[in-house]
Amino acid sequence: MQAPAHLSIYDAADANRRRTFLLIALFVAFIVALGYALGDLWTGSSAGGFVVLPFAFGLSAVSALASYYAGDKIVLSVSQAHPASEQQEPILHNVVDALAIGEGIPKPALYVIEDTAPNAFATGRDPNHASIAVTRGLLQKMDRAELEGVLAHEMSHVKNLDTRLMLEVAILLGMVALLADLILRSMFWGGGRSDRRDRGGAGGILIVVGLVLAVLAPIIAQLIQLAVSRQREYLADASGALLTRYPEGLANALRKIAADPEPLEVANKATAPLYIANPLPHAPKAFDSLFDTHPPIQERIRRLEAMG
Repeated sequence: MQAPAHLSIYDAADANRRRTFLLIALFVAFIVALGYALGDLWTGSSAGGFVVLPFAFGLSAVSALASYYAGDKIVLSVSQAHPASEQQEPILHNVVDALAIGEGIPKPALYVIEDTAPNAFATGRDPNHASIAVTRGLLQKMDRAELEGVLAHEMSHVKNLDTRLMLEVAILLGMVALLADLILRSMFWGGGRSDRRDRGGAGGILIVVGLVLAVLAPIIAQLIQLAVSRQREYLADASGALLTRYPEGLANALRKIAADPEPLEVANKATAPLYIANPLPHAPKAFDSLFDTHPPIQERIRRLEAMG
């Protein structure tokens, strides 16, 4: 598809927000369907399908509290990030100071990862509890406009509450896994079996549908989670470009990051989705469109160059 000659930054941001809301709505509808199927299997009654939903939502929410309040500290520790003092990293602090004023949010805590691969990520549950970590390679290999573009992208994640959103999506994914597991267990336990026989063919159809949902649910939920993640990357690109008024800065930074051959040693599959670009280059590129947490960098660059 040909790139548009001009793409409004505001239109790009609005379009990505709409896509994200649609994906979240699809996620919730999927969970409702699973919960209904599970309740029916347990009780043998169609009304019982609605009984399970509050239980599933409540259990998943409680299990997520620890990660909600301590997840950022865990991520920073696992990534071997250390605080960046103003004396040692004056340019980093200067750029973030200006961007925080432009965004109208508190200045995030700043960290450095001593790794030569250029990359960065934001974490924290809200702008008042946010942190941004950059690698030594990013500081060394980017000029000021490129560094500003990367940091504006990460500040946009903070401003847009993307870190909180992705936590909520992770909770939804956990709920899908929980419900799918309970459906499979119910098949073996035979919950509500006699009632389903009394309901004739409809009960048998529900068993088949429930089994298919239980098997496919985790895969479909993972695909939705990845799609949400990709949309938030596009949104942060657009929002960051709006903040700096210079999309080319981030586009050039992404080019450098994509061309850099050095792997990010501290990254793993759990932390990879947080970074501005996929730090695990050995991931199968043929499936990036469906199974990657990040959109293709060339497509991100194309969109940035079309903005004005």
